[in-house]
Amino acid sequence: MRPLFLLSPPRSGSTLVQRVLAAHAEISTTPEPWILLPHLYAARERGAFAEYGHGTAARAIKDFAASLPDGEHGYRRAVAAFVRSLYEQAAGARPYFLDKAPRYYFIVDELFELFPDAKVVFLWRNPLAVVASIVDTWTGGTWRLDRWHRDLFDGVPALAAAFERHADRSYAVRFEDLIQQPERTWADLHAYLGLSFDPGVLTRFASVSIGGRMGDPTGRLMYSSLSTEPLVKWKSTLASPVRKRWAHRYLRHLGEHCLRVMGYDIRDLENEIDAIRTRPTRMLSDQVSSWLSKLNRLRRETGVVLTYRPGGPRYPGAQSKGQSSSP
Repeated sequence: MRPLFLLSPPRSGSTLVQRVLAAHAEISTTPEPWILLPHLYAARERGAFAEYGHGTAARAIKDFAASLPDGEHGYRRAVAAFVRSLYEQAAGARPYFLDKAPRYYFIVDELFELFPDAKVVFLWRNPLAVVASIVDTWTGGTWRLDRWHRDLFDGVPALAAAFERHADRSYAVRFEDLIQQPERTWADLHAYLGLSFDPGVLTRFASVSIGGRMGDPTGRLMYSSLSTEPLVKWKSTLASPVRKRWAHRYLRHLGEHCLRVMGYDIRDLENEIDAIRTRPTRMLSDQVSSWLSKLNRLRRETGVVLTYRPGGPRYPGAQSKGQSSSP
């Protein structure tokens, strides 16, 4: 059994890619296991929260690991062996187990270190389409991105930088190419995996049921075949002055180099934004939601989250207590 990691920002089409690959007889998968994150974070003093006191536990685990013959390397190898045994159980007789989780950008280097035989696929998608898909899928159309701020502003550059570091041991493909040039790009992806390509997987994936509560909650229901609709749908979602200004700032944050690594030209994307016909009807609600989104990013550590529903009541109080989690 060889691990197969699919790395991408959220809403990049990874569930579609997962289902197409799962239609191959030699690939097994389950919806977003997230299995490696808590185990690799066990020895990290920052970045996680638990009732028992994660920082203290991490220090204790690191002290314990230091007492092993191979120190922390021995501990990490044991973690990898444990996770690999779970992959083998899940894969059964199939030679590949596909693991994907959007937050794996936190542990990319560890994946390459602990699973030297793994195949790693980086999946890129137009970052503006990613933003629009988050809004359409998870915020009900309102302009609230605070819960995905780190995914968008840290995760995307982190994945691009990781691909540059590990380009000789991985494979990168754009979502747009998988949709627009399916025969060639899917064949190339299967060749990287050392698998024969059967064009029938491009239709057979519609009957693949992965189950579980994680992954894309909408695309698997809306699209039973490869569709070009997502390639242009994002433009209508960003068609407001507030959203277009934000999109320009976001592209500047990612920068020309990061976007080029992902296969996109910053000037082409900026021109596409400028060409979108603006709908000023969203201006007020977008501005209010944008302000609340910024406040929530500052308040998230306290657990106080503000909400706003366009056309409905405003909620200046606390929505939830404790640490928040992204979907």
